[in-house]
Amino acid sequence: MTAAEIYNSVTNGGASDFAEVAAILDRHGPWCLIGGLAVNCYVEPVYTMDADMIVITENLAAIRTELVAAGFSISEFPHSMNAKKMKSKLNLQFTTDLRYQNFVRRAERRDVLGISVPVADLKDVVEGKIWAWSDSERRLSKRKKDELDLIRIGEVYPELHELLPKEIAEQLK
Repeated sequence: MTAAEIYNSVTNGGASDFAEVAAILDRHGPWCLIGGLAVNCYVEPVYTMDADMIVITENLAAIRTELVAAGFSISEFPHSMNAKKMKSKLNLQFTTDLRYQNFVRRAERRDVLGISVPVADLKDVVEGKIWAWSDSERRLSKRKKDELDLIRIGEVYPELHELLPKEIAEQLK
């Protein structure tokens, strides 16, 4: 079985949904993957039910229209737009936080679930994870997952320890 087939079986079509969304995003200009799936491109992968992305903010309305036409339901939040198919377990999150917009320019294509997609540069992934980990309004469980992602990156890339918050870098000694 391929990674995409396994992911599809666990998420009830999540890899297919991801491929469909990637095709829509490719039609609407620059974008990139961030979050856990991006982390998995740089270190030993772990299972995630989320796909976090950045798109150029001006393109989000057209992307939303195309996602709805493709059968995705949309939920809007202060710093994101989320999309999901009815029976799928995959949560697609489009971050609208403007701090992430420059990540798109430095992204490089990598294989994710069997397709080539733009993935944020490793240093950008670290920066985004630090922002998420530092956000005291996020649930503790989400912040702990971000901390674990930063630790996983730090274990593989010791040269990046200087970018990590002291509290996390200390755990890696």
